Amino acid sequence: MTDRSTGPATGGELPAVVVLGGSVNALSIVRSLTPRGVTVHMSMPVGRPELATRYCRNALPFDPAIGAVTAWRSLLLGAERRLDGSVLLACDDDAIEFLASHHSELAARYRLDAAKPELHLDLLDKQRTLELARTADVPVPNSWQVREAADASRVAAAANFPVIVKPLHSHRFQKVFGKGGRKFFVANQEGELRELLARVLDAGLETMVVEKCPGPDSLLGSYYTYIDGDGTSLFHYTKRIIRRFPKNEGIASYHVAEWDEEIAAMGQRFFKGIGFRGLGNVEFKRDLRDGSLRIIECNPRFTAAQELLQRCGIDTAWLVYTSVVGMPVPRVSSYRQGLHYWYPLRDFRAYRELSRLGELSLFGWLGSICHRQVLPRFRLFDPMPAIRGLMRRRKP
Repeated sequence: MTDRSTGPATGGELPAVVVLGGSVNALSIVRSLTPRGVTVHMSMPVGRPELATRYCRNALPFDPAIGAVTAWRSLLLGAERRLDGSVLLACDDDAIEFLASHHSELAARYRLDAAKPELHLDLLDKQRTLELARTADVPVPNSWQVREAADASRVAAAANFPVIVKPLHSHRFQKVFGKGGRKFFVANQEGELRELLARVLDAGLETMVVEKCPGPDSLLGSYYTYIDGDGTSLFHYTKRIIRRFPKNEGIASYHVAEWDEEIAAMGQRFFKGIGFRGLGNVEFKRDLRDGSLRIIECNPRFTAAQELLQRCGIDTAWLVYTSVVGMPVPRVSSYRQGLHYWYPLRDFRAYRELSRLGELSLFGWLGSICHRQVLPRFRLFDPMPAIRGLMRRRKP
């Protein structure tokens, strides 16, 4: 069952929330919960545009040089107890690692969801995720374990290029190589693979090699759910990616909310097969070679698309909160489809890249964005996060 602290709750009659890490997902959470009377504390690196929201009256920023885990250990497990009894919500992989690694200590003082800490740590490991998928009878891409750059010869003999040099832990990789949102490297031949393996391994990072499923980014789709302590899924949701930047390897710039029965069924098979609990998102790509879905990754937390779910009518922040604190949980039987989630500047870069490749015309791009858009940061009555985000981009 869900862990619930018996310590004092802050924020009036409703327990407070401490949102750990994240960016636009944390912003969506605070915009959802604050108007409901919940005091929300946002703890993320100082200078983040999301901290400028008028809905956050309790910012807890930290120096990035200190590191998130060190900052949160001091904030939540130190002698000061003003946050005791709060609900802790994870918005990035550092937060997942922190909550899972200190689960027993935190559960004694705070309210946590139904997550299984050991399983959440496994899901941070991309190689372990594929192993779990196999046990759940979910198709996976071909992959190879590597320990040294010389393993490139063994992989090249078995693989069809291009292949992906994929870190086992994305959040650690991004701290070293993540400029521009990069999550992995792509190798097109053995020599390049050897160089990239050496580069990643020399940085002290664990990695593997995974086949690169052919096809456009529009073949990527995700399933979301929240599974409570009794094993009940409280909602089902799928969406699809339209574009990423850079193509086939960057962060999504354009999504659409649409129901996909096959992705939903595969996602449910995965979560049921591994005994998952808590909030989860699992991503698949349809393989052009045989039409099958293959798992890409699983994020056991709130993701960057949180605002899209909320606007579609699935307020996962409130749903998770009510489940954790023992309030009546809202029932979700359907959601609004066809809404588009758009990162304008990133998607314009995606258009320019695809235009240079002859894959997307200006009229084609303009036609694709002629929809009612959900923007990650902007809201008319809370514009400062978007303004701060633009100002941050303009700095040299």
